[in-house]
Amino acid sequence: MPHDLIIKNGTIVDGTGAAAQRADLAITDGRIAEIGRVSGAAARTIDASGLIVTPGFIDPHTHYDAQICWDPLVTCSSWHGVTTVLMGNCGVGLAPCKPAERDIAMWNLVHVEAIPHEVLSRGITWDWESFPQYMDAAARRGLGINVGFLAALSPFRQWVMGEEAMARAATADETARIRGLLHEAVAAGAWGFSLTVMPQHLGYKAQPLACRLASDDELRAYAGVLRELGRGAIEIALTKQPTSVSAREYALLDLLSSASGRPVTWLNLRDRDDEPGAWTATLAAVAPLLERGCVPQVAVRPLVIEFHLRNPFLFGSMNSIKPVFGDQSIEAQKQVYASADFRRAFGEELKRRTVFHDLWERTRVKETARPELHAAAWKTVAELAHERGVDPLDAFFDLAAEDNLHTVFMIELLDINEARVAAKFSDPRTMIGISDAGAHVDMLCNAGYPTYLIGTYVRERRAITLEHAVRRITSEPAAFFGINDRGVMKPGMAADVAIFDFDTIGSAERPEPRDDLPGGGRRLVAPARGIKYTIVNGEILFDHDRHSGALPGRVLRSGRAAN
Repeated sequence: MPHDLIIKNGTIVDGTGAAAQRADLAITDGRIAEIGRVSGAAARTIDASGLIVTPGFIDPHTHYDAQICWDPLVTCSSWHGVTTVLMGNCGVGLAPCKPAERDIAMWNLVHVEAIPHEVLSRGITWDWESFPQYMDAAARRGLGINVGFLAALSPFRQWVMGEEAMARAATADETARIRGLLHEAVAAGAWGFSLTVMPQHLGYKAQPLACRLASDDELRAYAGVLRELGRGAIEIALTKQPTSVSAREYALLDLLSSASGRPVTWLNLRDRDDEPGAWTATLAAVAPLLERGCVPQVAVRPLVIEFHLRNPFLFGSMNSIKPVFGDQSIEAQKQVYASADFRRAFGEELKRRTVFHDLWERTRVKETARPELHAAAWKTVAELAHERGVDPLDAFFDLAAEDNLHTVFMIELLDINEARVAAKFSDPRTMIGISDAGAHVDMLCNAGYPTYLIGTYVRERRAITLEHAVRRITSEPAAFFGINDRGVMKPGMAADVAIFDFDTIGSAERPEPRDDLPGGGRRLVAPARGIKYTIVNGEILFDHDRHSGALPGRVLRSGRAAN
């Protein structure tokens, strides 16, 4: 019986960490049928001579919850050999959602994940109310790659409690009802649930995102759903500081892990130039939790953020910035920024944020809208302040106001030191993730981290072996979430495959802007290099950067076969 596809003469890196081997790979009915010397006929044969053949990459931390409504290819993750993404992270999502509360759900995504409201209002199809209906709707529309969903906790609290979900803890009766909805979601195939306790995560009308108000008793009840069903994981956006874990944060991890008996992953473990030993000290401090399956997510790419003061998400954890959130007009925001009291409070609070200790020396003006301000481009705020003869804080807010808040600033914020970052993402106590793909659309784009990892840290820096790098972005995230039929190449596994040229694979050093969101909205994208074929469930999705026209992706569901 002929195979559907044979990949001949490739160098297979199978995702287990085993040494690469020269072999053929045969695919039949969406599954890997043979690995080795394959003979016989096939509907199509790919000659992979000189190329690397690996499992498709798995991104455990994305925010494509809305984008899948208008972009079945799930770009730009799919450009980089990513064949599976997990979404619904950080406690913010779109299901369950009653028709009357759709605007609340959209504004939550605006404020927490920096996706413009106009894009969401034009692009979301709203062909669901319950969480199972949301997953079914994704499957009906068609997908280029596989998607899995975490049940974001905020919409569940919102469904039961209404706007009071953003103001208080749930009663015992409300907790029971929310728990029932979570049980329904995980039983229907959610891969667990997510939440946030980060203070910068403000939602509708600048109120705390609903899951931030969940009490310990609530969380214990919700975690118990996973223990009861015997599957799923918990993701929590946890740390107020981007490296350390406070006593309260440690206690939350302990609670979620103990009550669920399941893996817990938290955000985030970053490398900081002001505290270069902080992440190693944190891993030592949380060692008992690591032994129980709690895993911090780490990044591969430097955190380089483009931002503007229309959405000052970068400073969202600061109390002084709160007055400019909440659907304010540009003029209202400019009045706040011009206030001497605001600037005094902002400046004092800034002094207490060590991560911003050299903010004005690192923040550059990337672009301005008004032509008369173009000369400011690529100057640091400190340089601009010197030219103007003013304090850097005043130069920062004055320039933004003069440009009607359209000025785009850029800052290299975290994970800048390559040697320390390589040590961190090579550490088996961590999980590579936090791409935030699909979120912060005009601020950053780290969706291309798999190609960046291989091109920069394997080929150029030789900081990690190819076999280890591939394992970190395939079998390890699959095993953490319990995606048992993907992430490793062996007969019987789903045929998700990336084929690439090791000599050229990489990701654009700087993301480029495109106005391709609904309504012409702007986003940053990172084109890929060196990916020759991306195969999803045995079908070719991309052939040398060209979409085949197929949509072979599936909604992956925990506890059962994919739909």
